[in-house]
Amino acid sequence: MGTLPNHNVFNPLTQPVYTSNTNTYTSPGIVAPPENDAGTSGSLFNSGTTNSTTLGLLGGTVTATVQLANPAGSGRTLYVSRLFGGITVSLNLLSSFSGSMILSANGTLASPSTLIPVNSNLSSANVSVATVRFSTSAPSGATSLMSMPLQAGPFSSNVFGSYVVPPGQSINLTVSGSLSVGGLLASTAYFAWWEV
Repeated sequence: MGTLPNHNVFNPLTQPVYTSNTNTYTSPGIVAPPENDAGTSGSLFNSGTTNSTTLGLLGGTVTATVQLANPAGSGRTLYVSRLFGGITVSLNLLSSFSGSMILSANGTLASPSTLIPVNSNLSSANVSVATVRFSTSAPSGATSLMSMPLQAGPFSSNVFGSYVVPPGQSINLTVSGSLSVGGLLASTAYFAWWEV
């Protein structure tokens, strides 16, 4: 039986793929997502709302769309940290339920209202450059980025800055729930993001 070479599959000296922690602690090393620093520096924000309706006998759909827009010339880039919300439903046993979440880019909202971004650092006076709007319908002319079905209840998706919104662009989170007969239905959509 021959001998096996002792190859360094991971982290060979000529092609390292490891990461090195750089901080004031040497043991243990501390690694944290960028949201931690953004929160500390007063650059982490969130905003969203709920659309709640009591549906009639024939049921219907309740939609909540939140648009996070970075105005042209803002001088900052928005990094989406988390998508969260949910669908609350109180229904008759004879009703069927369906829900969905759609993430999309740009587009236009019908009859939007303005929401105020909240700084997650309660002692910070920093104000977001973002314009946040809410609509009870899905955006028109938007480019779909992701779509998935939802069950009744809350959802949360940490995206850690993988969706980047430069000046002049916007991103939308649309949450919709449908019932086939009457009942109370509420759709909630929220963004968390940091700004650099």
